[in-house]
This record gives sequence, structure tokens and C-alpha cells, in this order.
Amino acid sequence: MQIGRKNVHGKGGVRFKTPYTSSKHKAQVRNLCTELILNGKIVVTTGMVKDVIKQFDHLVTLAKRGDLHSRRLAAAVVKKYNVEGKGDALDILFTDLSKKFANRNGGYLKVFKLDNRKGDNAPIRLLTLAD
Repeated sequence: MQIGRKNVHGKGGVRFKTPYTSSKHKAQVRNLCTELILNGKIVVTTGMVKDVIKQFDHLVTLAKRGDLHSRRLAAAVVKKYNVEGKGDALDILFTDLSKKFANRNGGYLKVFKLDNRKGDNAPIRLLTLAD
């Protein structure tokens, strides 16, 4: 049994290696929200559901406001993906989704429970846009 200095590089050393940081988590939520805007549905693990719903609800609220400041705030979150025939994800959010959810106060997404993922048996959910 080894007791002592593990994963130490240099004088002070690195005590623990953390592969998953908050910046990676934030980038993953941004990517998932952009894919949700473009495709209308995504499959995510259970741990990401709460964060994606919170971020997407905020984006739709900004889109319903529709002014320049809210557009710039949403542009800081939504990735700049172009889909042929549809346009930019930000344009879809501010034109289509803002009209679709104009009379709704929250509850923009539906969550469906799916079978566990085959590789690692992780519980997954299907997020779709509400009608």
C-alpha cells in the first residue's frame, strides 16, 4: 500500500487530478441548449436535465423580451451554428420559439424517461419542446 506523494509534479505538487471542471460543464450546457434549439429534442443524462432546463427557460424568456440587450445576452450563451435552410440558432430562438411560447409562462420543455444507456448503464432522459 502506497502512502505518500501521489500525482505530485514539481515543488508544491498537484494533489488531485480533476478531469471535469465547471467550465467544461458550462460549455456542455451551452452545447445542449443550442442543439435543443436547432433540433427540438435531445437525449441527456439525468444529471444534466436540471441545468439544461434552467438555461433553456432563461433563453426563451430573453427571446420573448425581444430587445437588443436580451438578444446579446442570449448570443453569449447560444453557439453560432448554422443549419442549411433554417438559419442561425439565435435567429430560430428569437423568431420561431418566441412566437411559439408567447402565451406560456414557463414549462417550455417536456422530460421523458428512457431506458438506461447501453455502455455505462447511465439513466438518460429525452428533452423535447412543449407544444
